[in-house]
Amino acid sequence: MTVVDRDPKGQDDTRARRSRERPLRGVPAAISALTAWLSRPLASFHLVLAVCGLLATIGVVMVLSASSVASYDPESGESVYAQFQKHLMFLAIGVLAFWIALRVPLRRIRALSSTAMVLSLGLLALVLTPLGTDINGSQGWFIVGPLSLQPVELAKVALALWGAHILVTKYNLLGQWRHLLVPLVPGALLMCALVMAQPDLGGTLPLGVILLALLWFAGAPKRLFAVILAGALGGFVVLALIADYRLDRVMTFLNPGSDPLGKGLQANQALYALAEGSLFGKGLGQGQSKWRYLPNIEHDFIFALIGEELGLVGCAAVIGLFGLLAVVGMRIAVRNLDPWIRIVSATLTASIVMQAAINIGYVVSLLPVTGVTLPLISYGGTSLVVTMGLFGLLANCARHEPEAVAALRTQGPGKFGRLMRLPAPEPYRPPAKRRTAGRTGTAKGGERPRPRGARSAAVADRRRAAPEHGRRSATRAAPARGTSTRRGRR
Repeated sequence: MTVVDRDPKGQDDTRARRSRERPLRGVPAAISALTAWLSRPLASFHLVLAVCGLLATIGVVMVLSASSVASYDPESGESVYAQFQKHLMFLAIGVLAFWIALRVPLRRIRALSSTAMVLSLGLLALVLTPLGTDINGSQGWFIVGPLSLQPVELAKVALALWGAHILVTKYNLLGQWRHLLVPLVPGALLMCALVMAQPDLGGTLPLGVILLALLWFAGAPKRLFAVILAGALGGFVVLALIADYRLDRVMTFLNPGSDPLGKGLQANQALYALAEGSLFGKGLGQGQSKWRYLPNIEHDFIFALIGEELGLVGCAAVIGLFGLLAVVGMRIAVRNLDPWIRIVSATLTASIVMQAAINIGYVVSLLPVTGVTLPLISYGGTSLVVTMGLFGLLANCARHEPEAVAALRTQGPGKFGRLMRLPAPEPYRPPAKRRTAGRTGTAKGGERPRPRGARSAAVADRRRAAPEHGRRSATRAAPARGTSTRRGRR
């Protein structure tokens, strides 16, 4: 009888080869395709565009539904599309802001960050003068004809850009508290004080979030955040006690049923609208809360209308889009090499996502009502335009990922880049390190190192001056033992 030896290793190789050749189906195939797509150089850029476009589209639809009742005024001749048409106008300006923020080089934006900070502080101080306009008890707008400008929205962007510039410039000194906190914290506190003088607590909260995000992504020690949060909590208590309307909001949050038809009307009606929406909602345009049951629904409480007309599915879609934005923004920050771009992209992402979290939080009665709008979805002028500009900055940061830079500079700008006339991004070049000798801080020989172009030119000149320049080098014979190798002249 013949015994045949089996080769288990060969059988394992055959099974492995068959498993690799077998096509994936179902969920594994979807995961594999998604992983392959996310590994593409411009995946982050396309995700930012998709999230921005979807949120803006949802905002257009919901503003049309929410403002149709409030806009109709037969006495003045206003149609049901009056506010919707203004929203479309602001959206068009926002698209222009998106294109400008996407096209301007980030190096130039960083260079202008200090100027933007000074201008923002000037506008915040100027709005407190008679040039500003008081709306709903807050003097925080400049109104010129049909256009309005809210300086606090511009101040958010200026603080993020300037703060990142300061922290990156002083990166090697951030271990010292004096360099970590000054001048960033005093500048941010001055900005918050000017906004609270309007008064506008809803505009102060995003500024505080931006300050915390800047310090966090710069690597500040954790004990600093405990001190800042304790001080912020104490300040919130003081602000609530010195203003009756803020104290009413806090007491209504603690006890919503104490005055359901007065001070707690908005909070209770928002919960009723969410409850009536159920799983799939009543359908677009079928919500009842916009018929004056829920005041200011197109601004601060539009998420309640989403829950009423689109149900839990619509609310989950909106929350999922902001969650996707958080993931994409952090992905852009991690994949970039420039420290300023890393801090800016992470801070802007945290600002947008936290603003959405605050708005959704007080609509569902998890937070006191503060008057913060839902980014890209609520009706608004300056807020919508500035948020579109922030998305343009994020998309610009996504185009500066190393793989994206290499693809755009070798394969061309692509269809979208040619349509928007976008220039190719510059590759990141780290600052040159000076070679120091001793404590003098000068380079070897007492001179600073010459630029790379100058050094290469000097080497070329020396080669041209050499006698053997341009000649072919002859094959040298191996030297005999005991003799020294003769070097050629240079």
